[in-house]
Amino acid sequence: MGAYIKAISYYLPETVLTNEALVREFPEWSVDKVAQKVGVHSRHLAGEHETAGDMAERAARRLFDEYTIDPKEVDFLLLCTQSPDYFFPSTACILQNRLGLRTDVGAFDYNLGCSGCVYGLAVAKGLIAGGIARNVLLLTAETYNKYLHPSDKSNRSIFGDGAAACLISTDGFAKIGAFGMGTDGSGAEHLILKTGAARWKMATGLSVTDDEGHVWHDDYLYMNGGAVFNFTLEVVPALLRLVLERNEMQKEGIDYFVFHQANKFMLNTIRKVCGLSKDKFYVNLETTGNTVSSTVMIGLKDCMDMGIVKSGMSVMIAGFGVGLSWSGTVLKFK
Repeated sequence: MGAYIKAISYYLPETVLTNEALVREFPEWSVDKVAQKVGVHSRHLAGEHETAGDMAERAARRLFDEYTIDPKEVDFLLLCTQSPDYFFPSTACILQNRLGLRTDVGAFDYNLGCSGCVYGLAVAKGLIAGGIARNVLLLTAETYNKYLHPSDKSNRSIFGDGAAACLISTDGFAKIGAFGMGTDGSGAEHLILKTGAARWKMATGLSVTDDEGHVWHDDYLYMNGGAVFNFTLEVVPALLRLVLERNEMQKEGIDYFVFHQANKFMLNTIRKVCGLSKDKFYVNLETTGNTVSSTVMIGLKDCMDMGIVKSGMSVMIAGFGVGLSWSGTVLKFK
């Protein structure tokens, strides 16, 4: 049985942080420098008391309204987040109740970042292929800005908060193809929040400076930008080839590419290394920033609304990042 994307929507919180506001905090930067470096002009921030669960609920409700979906039709709920409302219970279980889903549905969280959306599509496809579910609600939501140190101007310029919702079903407008995936846990410390969980439960208040001059605060998100950049350039071209092979396609048969929106410089470098034409490659972080697991769905939704992605097209999607982890597939639009 085939699995299809039937609906996509997303939610961005009300608070907006502009480059002008960032530059007031870091006067050594200019507005143009921030925009040129990462391709972001503004990004949305979750409210002080707004959680990933809150944003996921709002994205789901927007999906239900936009596509006239009865929540009772959903029979499985997946939530991708690295910032759950609680250690336990699973935020997905809480959302089952808040969204008015039936009590005979399955629901669980899974912890992944920038590859999480594509992994979720793979899980949803498996649930449908196995006859376990017919309508899977996939939610992605992240509040990275709550975990950034106030002095971390680099990551504060890149990341935005947001959530996306996608319904995967036995019918829809885009058939989900075969997947390519990968994991390399040896790079776990390249993108990490060290304290707060079981390994380092208590905050340490400690910090060190890495080889690039970036300060690593134990109690806040740390990203080794150079190492993550090199990892991406190594795995994404191979991922592209693997996804093409598993879908029995040639690169020329892909009409459009929507990859995880990491930052503008990284995306343009990936495009060149992979030999992809600019007019077939999506880059748009200007008003959202890097929303982690939600970037691919936000990009797909915007491309559909703008008429860039339309009926009859084959679109490759890919995610890559924290873990280290990566995944991709092809969507064939009916």
